[in-house]
Amino acid sequence: MEESMTTKVTREQVFFAFQPELTPVAHVKQGEEVIMETHDCFEGQLKTSSDLLDSLDWNHINPASGPVYIEGTKPGDVLRIDLLKMAVANQSIMVTLPGEGALGDQITEMETVVLKMDGDSVVYKDKVKVPKKPMIGVIGVAPASGLVPNGTPGAHGGNMDCTLVTEGASLYFTVGVEGALFGAGDFHAAMGDGEVVICGAETPGEFRFKAQVVDSLKGLPTPFLRNENLVAAIVSAPTLDEAASGATHAMARFLTQFVGLSVNDAGMLMSLAGELKFCQIVDPEKTVRFEFPVSVLEQLGFRMD
Repeated sequence: MEESMTTKVTREQVFFAFQPELTPVAHVKQGEEVIMETHDCFEGQLKTSSDLLDSLDWNHINPASGPVYIEGTKPGDVLRIDLLKMAVANQSIMVTLPGEGALGDQITEMETVVLKMDGDSVVYKDKVKVPKKPMIGVIGVAPASGLVPNGTPGAHGGNMDCTLVTEGASLYFTVGVEGALFGAGDFHAAMGDGEVVICGAETPGEFRFKAQVVDSLKGLPTPFLRNENLVAAIVSAPTLDEAASGATHAMARFLTQFVGLSVNDAGMLMSLAGELKFCQIVDPEKTVRFEFPVSVLEQLGFRMD
């Protein structure tokens, strides 16, 4: 990525919980491009297959780079983060841990697997190739009050582990404090929806982004995402049932309040064309998204800022 005079946040500038008291590592204007480097979720502590989770310093899990103070943002604003470019390292790590994840009741041994990159593929144990699809697991802004560890997702964003958080996507967050205090980390070279064994292909990364307040979307149910094909309402809650209900209601709210549909039309179109999907099922709060096609929004005459 070209740097020139672009503001850069390094992977040494990290924090471990989203909170209003964070000290910004950079101040940027709205619309200004920023480069952000990130560690993997283990802060680089696992490098080989012999590095197991029992050797981990758990105080250094899920570092997020930042935070970045976005000038001109105030509580209640809806902030759009455009993910312009992403790159990941040529090695990633996966782990298992007995008792953890959706298969924790069956996993009996800790294991660390080192995955290499081969062109556009991530290679598992030199046998299986899956498409490389860099995505960010932890991304968000400071909440209005309180402290949220980076491993926990919520209304502020955080560890949502949503596979749609990729190059070309835009995320929307409701600003909790002046300056927003945006941060991100936990890159994956690839990951499936659900993140069932507590990890994807964990890797260091780098991305370029810009931020902009969108006045026309004030009151949007956030976190919210759009890309060229779909929009998605993302909700985290203590149970999957609560998260699924929350994401469904959030999309219905978007379609009624911003697109102008009746509840009946919103519900029927959601049932006809929408998709309810898991993001992750392993964190303290579970994350679910409701996707809705941009092609349908365009037929309804709606274009999202």
